[in-house]
Amino acid sequence: MSSTIQTVPVATNRYAPAGSDAINLYSTETAPNLTLGQLVQAACMKAAAAQEAQSVLKMNTMTAGSEKLDQAATWLKGIAEGTADWNQAKAFLVDTMGIPAGNLPDDIKSYDKRMQAASALKDKMDTLSQAQQEAMVELQSMVNRRDVAHSTSSNVVRALGTSLSSNAANF
Repeated sequence: MSSTIQTVPVATNRYAPAGSDAINLYSTETAPNLTLGQLVQAACMKAAAAQEAQSVLKMNTMTAGSEKLDQAATWLKGIAEGTADWNQAKAFLVDTMGIPAGNLPDDIKSYDKRMQAASALKDKMDTLSQAQQEAMVELQSMVNRRDVAHSTSSNVVRALGTSLSSNAANF
């Protein structure tokens, strides 16, 4: 024989057993009649999933930044040595690194012009490197928030299990 508890709405998305004032069930658009523990666990898991998705996006951005820095280091060496094809190097500096063309020399035939181009590229590389470091701190923060959400969810499940075991033992 199974029994059901009849519920009545007592507030927006909250229900109580019929004839009682105790609020013990919650309802969401996708999951009706959740206990408070289940609701907290669902919220924690949703938060953890969101942090994981943001972490993946941040890692992809950081990977692209690292590849850009590697390419820039190769171009920097060629520019400083005067062995780089200036037209290709200049296209990289303007299009990929975002250095205004007006900040670059017309050629890199002289030492001073090579150093002007190398200095402009090094400044951009320093800025990108700083952004990479800041992104790493943000990524660590996201991972920590994800871990806290998982930990909170685990703690709720553990507390619910302990409470149920305790209640069963009292009967």
